[in-house]
Amino acid sequence: MRIGCPKEIKNHEYRVGLTPESVKELTVNGHDVWMETGAGMGIGATDDAYRNAGAEIKDGPDALFAECEMIVKVKEPQAVERAKLRRDQILYTYLHLAPDPEQTADLVKSGVTAIAYETVTGEGGSLPLLKPMSQVAGRMSIQAGATALEKAHGGRGVLLGGVPGVMPGKVVVIGGGVVGFNAAQMAVGLGGQVTIMDRDPEVLDKVGTFFENRASTRFSNKANLEEAVFEADLVIGAVLIPGAAAPKLITRDMLKQMKPGAVLVDVAIDQGGCFETSHATTHADPTYVVDDIVHYCVANMPGAVARTSTYALNNVTLPHALRIARMGWKDAMRANPHLAEGLNVHGGKVAYEAVAKELGYDFVSVADILA
Repeated sequence: MRIGCPKEIKNHEYRVGLTPESVKELTVNGHDVWMETGAGMGIGATDDAYRNAGAEIKDGPDALFAECEMIVKVKEPQAVERAKLRRDQILYTYLHLAPDPEQTADLVKSGVTAIAYETVTGEGGSLPLLKPMSQVAGRMSIQAGATALEKAHGGRGVLLGGVPGVMPGKVVVIGGGVVGFNAAQMAVGLGGQVTIMDRDPEVLDKVGTFFENRASTRFSNKANLEEAVFEADLVIGAVLIPGAAAPKLITRDMLKQMKPGAVLVDVAIDQGGCFETSHATTHADPTYVVDDIVHYCVANMPGAVARTSTYALNNVTLPHALRIARMGWKDAMRANPHLAEGLNVHGGKVAYEAVAKELGYDFVSVADILA
C-alpha cells in the first residue's frame, strides 16, 4: 500500500503522523511511504531521517493526497486538506466529528473512508489510541492552569502549591478517567488541594484508593459540583462521552459565583467542551476571559510537546496502520472489531452512531458496510 503523511497545518501543531521508526516498520513490510518535506521538523526528525527509513520525500501535500491510498495524520484535516480527499482513500487520524458539522459534511461529500483514532476501542471498552494523548493533555492541563493563575496572565495570582503559612490553590478535576487521573497526579505533585469529581462510584473508589489522603473524591451531582467549583481556583474539565459531544457541566450563570480570576481548563474542547462558555483556542492565543473567569481551551494541547506526544501516539497507532496496509481496511476490521469501532465515515455515509445522532445524519452500521 502507498501511505502518505503530510505536514500538519493546524495552528502550532508540531506533531507528525509517522515517526522515522514507524516509517521503517512500514517499509520493511513492503509498503511505500511518502512524507511531505519538513513534516517531521516539529519533533526534530529531518527529511534525511525519513529517507534513511525508506520514505520518499515530496514537496507539498498535493501528490500525497492525489496518489496515496492511505493518509496518516494527527489532527483532523483542515478545510484545504478535506478538499483534496477522495473516494476509495483511507484517512487515519483524530477526527472528533460530533462538534464539527463542517468537517463531517466535507468528509461525507468526499466519499473518503475515515477512521478516527479516538473511537478505536480496546479490551473492556477502553480507548487505547486516545489514552496517550489524554495522559499528555491531563498533565499539561495543570501546567497551563498554573500559568493562567498568575496575575500577569489574568488569573487570581495564586501559586498552586502555596508556601509555608499560605494555603495552596484549590483544584477541582471534573472526571476521573485518564485525563482527570493524570491531571490530579500533577496537581497533587505540585502541592495543590485537589478534589476529583465523577459520577461512577467505581472510578471514585479507584482514584480514592490511589491518592489516599493526598486528594479528595466527591460524587458529581449538581449541588456538589456547584459547591466545589465556586470555591475553586482552578477547574479542569475532563469529561468524555466517546464519539459524542461533551455535556455542558458549568453554565454561564455559575461563572458569576466563582472567584474572580479563577481558571477553567477545558480538556474536552475537542468534543465541543464541557463548559457552556468554552470555545476552541490556539497555542498562539490560548486564553480569554468571561465574567472575570480565565478560560484555557486549546484544542490541540499535546501539540506543544510534540516529540513526547508523537512517539506516544505512534506506539498505539502503528499496529493498526500495519494491519490496514497489509489486509486492506475491510479485512482488517473484519479481523479486529476494535478497529471497526474507529470507522466514522465511509462512502458518503456516517458510520458512528453518536456522530450521526448529534449531527442529524442517517446512521449506517459498520456491520452493514462490511457485509
